[in-house]
Amino acid sequence: QVQLVESGGGLVQPGGSLRLSCAASGDIFRLYDMGWYRRAPGKERELVASISSGHTVNVVDSMKGRFTISRDNVAKTVYLQMNSLNPEDTAVYYCNAVRAGASYWGQGTQVTVSS
Repeated sequence: QVQLVESGGGLVQPGGSLRLSCAASGDIFRLYDMGWYRRAPGKERELVASISSGHTVNVVDSMKGRFTISRDNVAKTVYLQMNSLNPEDTAVYYCNAVRAGASYWGQGTQVTVSS
């Protein structure tokens, strides 16, 4: 199994940027499909972006052009670069790892976009 720890969240003004990191430990990171999800207040958790073990990237349409996902298998870390943030991006962002039918989650990192 794998353990996930997110970091990089915080308070940012509209139009600003943040880079979230998710550090993994435990199992062979490069074999996992990784994803970022978020849960905004009063809403369901939703997919933001994913990157497979083969580096295939998927970004939700509404976030394309603003959010970029990447991974560093040596550092065992997946990143989410978020640009042009707006208040609707305020949420807790979660890292997810999937392999062989097993799914693991981090504890989340809060992102607040406000002036």
